[in-house]
Amino acid sequence: MNADTPTDPRDHWDNPLAARYASAEMTRLWSDNHRYRLWRQVWLALAEAQAELGLPISPAQLAEMRANLERIDFARAADYERRMRHDVFAHLHAFGDACPSARPILHLGATSASITDNADLILIRESLDLIVARLSTVIERLAAKAAATKDVVCLGRTHLQPAQPTTIGKRICLWIHDLLLDLEEVTHRRKLLRARGMKGTTGTQASFLELFHGDHAKVRRLDELVAKKLGFHSSYEITGQTYTRKIDSQVVAALAGVSESAHKAGNDLRLAAAWGELEEPFEQDQVGSSAMPYKRNPMRSERMCGLGRFVMGLQVTAGQTAAVQWLERTLDDSAPRRLVLPQAFLATDAQLVIYANIAGGLVVLPGGIRRNLDEHLPFLAAEKILMAGTTAGGDRQALHEALRTHSHAATARMREGHANDLAARLAADPLFDRVDLAAAMDTRDLAGRAAAQVDEFVGGAVRAALADCPARGPESALRV
Repeated sequence: MNADTPTDPRDHWDNPLAARYASAEMTRLWSDNHRYRLWRQVWLALAEAQAELGLPISPAQLAEMRANLERIDFARAADYERRMRHDVFAHLHAFGDACPSARPILHLGATSASITDNADLILIRESLDLIVARLSTVIERLAAKAAATKDVVCLGRTHLQPAQPTTIGKRICLWIHDLLLDLEEVTHRRKLLRARGMKGTTGTQASFLELFHGDHAKVRRLDELVAKKLGFHSSYEITGQTYTRKIDSQVVAALAGVSESAHKAGNDLRLAAAWGELEEPFEQDQVGSSAMPYKRNPMRSERMCGLGRFVMGLQVTAGQTAAVQWLERTLDDSAPRRLVLPQAFLATDAQLVIYANIAGGLVVLPGGIRRNLDEHLPFLAAEKILMAGTTAGGDRQALHEALRTHSHAATARMREGHANDLAARLAADPLFDRVDLAAAMDTRDLAGRAAAQVDEFVGGAVRAALADCPARGPESALRV
């Protein structure tokens, strides 16, 4: 087949993050249309700033550039790149073809990183804004579910073994707390983000100093103007040819942090589903298994965990890329950044879309919760029973030994498939005649301050965090 013969797009691999998982909003941000429009926006900002500082750039040239920000001839750019083996130069020539009067003043004093780095920082900024909005949506929905289930007492688990009761709402608050830490970190990274600015080929601004005939003040002002035109409060004070790739590493680490939290909650949900206590949304026509029609697999949580592990792995590559930048820069950052940055954002976005879906439709199964709690309840009330017996005048050591003996006997029977009969054993033991066993095993008292903690947390820290982040993620349906 001739290389120029059109082929079925299904004959080529497509990134499932874009085709299957991430939202339309995030995929649009990292699309070629948006990226290369941003390149032209940076070229325009540079030319506007240079004109304001006295370089011979006419209003007509700037108007021509503005009129051609959107109309990108990708075929022409691809043809240039095949011949030149340089993507920035290829798009520069394509832009020049669209703006013939402005061609002579395009890219004055700039290097490729002047264009690509500033555009990438805009992409990161826009993507972080979407992540903040999506995080806020998840937190808000989880908070509503926590408030609604603050009094639903359930079996606690430590070491994955039965432990003192808590409530479903309190457990959800553990997930929210992780996300609040993520929201704080992502917001922090967003606030610290700056433009790369106009620093020249090795960061010395030599080319711009030449353009402005040695006027240091104008060179500094150019850097400030371009940063502000691109929507940043300032630019990084010092760069080599590129902004430090430490910025990328820090941003991806923040996204990996979100992934850690989503993965932890996803694991908890999978365990709770196995115990019949919680269930993620399950649609009427959804199929759990091609072979086992009865299955209600927690596929959303499983997918969220899988995507989370992927982003956590990308963090390693981002850190390595920052570590191996030699001196003023080396180009081995290019390929990993093209892969890591968009995929880290798309995969994090996909997790949060799933998480929001789960949080909004989380199903609480009171029958399973009660069954699991009842199975272990007498054991969980042991300390309270011991204190009640002692208060009623019993011998603490004798009561303890009786509780130990009865508990081990009940456990032995449970291992043979029988129900927990500890309560009946204690009721039949004269040592516990003066103990109100029913009151001692009241689940509402066994969960401590769990319900109050939910009220305090949701009404305090959660409300304050959401007030600071008023944007909410756009509603995005699961694509599969």
